[in-house]
Amino acid sequence: MNVKLFDSEIKVMHVLWREGPVTAKHISDVLKEEVGWNMNTTYTLIKRCIGKGAIERSEPNFMCRALIPKEAVQEAETNELINKIYDGSPENLFAALLGKKKLTSSQIRKLREFVEDWE
Repeated sequence: MNVKLFDSEIKVMHVLWREGPVTAKHISDVLKEEVGWNMNTTYTLIKRCIGKGAIERSEPNFMCRALIPKEAVQEAETNELINKIYDGSPENLFAALLGKKKLTSSQIRKLREFVEDWE
């Protein structure tokens, strides 16, 4: 994925990923409730996402649809985090995650299953 989204733009995308195609007004209403943004702020962010190719706009009613999947953004953001903070080492990221929090036996089991699936 070559599209770089800022945190505020990702909030707009989360509404679309969660709810599917909706009007810009609906996105604005949701984000007003969730983060307190006014309509102009949300519309500006929607237009930025359209300009970046992340959202497609159609009529009637300024319908918005996500053009990039959530998983692609998650992967890009994770890779950026690993490269920027953990010297490109996923092992360092996992060590940091595991070292800061006690995991339940259920969480440890899930992590083992993920690792086994990747092998």
